[in-house]
Amino acid sequence: MKKETTIFGIHPVEEAVSSNVFIDKLFIQKGIANPKIDAIVKDLEKKHCTISYVPFEKLTKLTQGNHQGIIAITSPIAFHPLEEIVENFIHAKENPLFLILDQISDVRNFGAILRTAECTGVDAVIIQKKGGAPVSGDAVKTSAGAIYKIPICKVDHIKDAIYYLQGSGVETIGATEKTEDSLYSLELKKPLAVVMGSEDKGISKSVLAILDHKASLPLLGEINSLNVSVACGAFLYEIVRQRTL
Repeated sequence: MKKETTIFGIHPVEEAVSSNVFIDKLFIQKGIANPKIDAIVKDLEKKHCTISYVPFEKLTKLTQGNHQGIIAITSPIAFHPLEEIVENFIHAKENPLFLILDQISDVRNFGAILRTAECTGVDAVIIQKKGGAPVSGDAVKTSAGAIYKIPICKVDHIKDAIYYLQGSGVETIGATEKTEDSLYSLELKKPLAVVMGSEDKGISKSVLAILDHKASLPLLGEINSLNVSVACGAFLYEIVRQRTL
């Protein structure tokens, strides 16, 4: 099983980039001026890598080695461009299904959701570059390998991804208790993107405001919310149920 690896120092990071190692995050020392580092940044910007400029002390906490102002964290998978994935599935399937995760931060929830997504025929999962659970060895383990079987797209902003999907004819539906509309009242036999929110705050207000639909699940007990991975499973299997009738 591939796991994430920390690479530090200009030359080792250069070698990783030139060898097409999948780099998920790049940490650069604030204020550093080095043409080799600039070239690395320029290359990785084209590959959907998350690049953060941090204080020297942050880099020192990440590694005790001579980092030379640059540290890279590799990923066990390669990420896919959103536009390419959406266009491919829209043309290949009558009713493609996408899953958008709005800053779900717990790696166990993330892995469990990926496992359910693969089992329910989700075509691709869309996550934000910052604020979500890391795509790490733990995510690979929790997903039971599903992370290798389903395309994952990393985007700068969830809202931009939603606008792109809507412009491509995909309707968006958010899982939230802040609505009186039940999931079971919606017609789900259409191109869809399901949005699941973070464990503590749910879907962010700015994202909720632009969705085509909002839907809730009936809660018959005294607890007023479900674990996000459980709720996601309920949403995805209702879509499966309607599409297989």
